[in-house]
Amino acid sequence: CIPGRKSRGKAVRYDKPRHRRRNRIEIMFGRLKDWRRVATRYDRCAKTFPSAIALAATVMFWL
Repeated sequence: CIPGRKSRGKAVRYDKPRHRRRNRIEIMFGRLKDWRRVATRYDRCAKTFPSAIALAATVMFWL
């Protein structure tokens, strides 16, 4: 769902709404990686790591 470059000889078809949603998800992951605890994965436990991600996402949503 990624559009081709302008210099490409043959145009590649892509779905514009799907590409926009993909971009939003990439931005969200980039913002989550700004949190050092999530980026370096301090929490090794399978239960606490998703809770750290949920906490970071909640704080990002309110800010």
